[in-house]
Amino acid sequence: MAVAPPRPKDLPLTALRAFEAAARLGGFAAAAQELGVTPGAITAHIKSLEAELGAALFERTPRGVRLNALGQSVLPGFTEAFDGLGLAVQTLRNEAAPSAVHIAALPSLAQLWLSPRLPALRAAAPDITISITAMEVPPNLKRAPYELSLFYGDDVKGALARDVIFPVCSPAMAEQLGSPADLAQVSCLSDSTWIDDWAIWSRAAGSDFTPRGPVFSLYTLAVEETVNGAGVLMGHEALVASHLASGELVAPFDFKVELNASLRLWSQRPLKPGGASYRVMRWLQQNR
Repeated sequence: MAVAPPRPKDLPLTALRAFEAAARLGGFAAAAQELGVTPGAITAHIKSLEAELGAALFERTPRGVRLNALGQSVLPGFTEAFDGLGLAVQTLRNEAAPSAVHIAALPSLAQLWLSPRLPALRAAAPDITISITAMEVPPNLKRAPYELSLFYGDDVKGALARDVIFPVCSPAMAEQLGSPADLAQVSCLSDSTWIDDWAIWSRAAGSDFTPRGPVFSLYTLAVEETVNGAGVLMGHEALVASHLASGELVAPFDFKVELNASLRLWSQRPLKPGGASYRVMRWLQQNR
């Protein structure tokens, strides 16, 4: 009579994923944000994993957690494994829905750069379904279910244009501005994502003033308020181009500053020529 020995219990995949994220990102809170769960859930997963193993993976200190020697020794293998799994899932999604393209984008780029191009893109590729998710931080395309990523970044890979900044305002507001020194007498709008824009531009322009005015968490709202005459905004060229073209906004000064960042559209893996993602990327590159 054959003997069927009991099969060893597998370690739970969710707990292993929680461990890998916390170890790679250096904390439970960061792992929770990436995985879309609470820090308490990450803590519970890792405690259960350590109990199952009978060994700790992190050192607990008053300042937080720190990966121990055991955790450090196995992390590279788990990172490689989950990266591979993520890419395999992406391949499966693409094969199952070859005409669907998911784009992750910075909210301001989604609203002010990408959205105005969508009607022409849909007309050029009516067979492709395009979904857009706005988020503040670029996703890990090895893990997240997006084919394309549209953000500002220092890496020149996938660069569509350099990030250039300069003040913009309504035509009526521009009549009050004869030189950069006049900015001290008007409201200077700021965006919380680029809170240092005014300081960067004013230093480069040789204009020593402290801007005063409201701070917005949505750049699109700041642009609309600028159109409405609420003040002067530090414009990012790619984001205000359509408003400048229409005349709703003007650049009261000629001086511009090129930042060490670029508008980037990229994919984690090589795109299949002729495929939906490839066609969308090529169209956006040609209509930048």
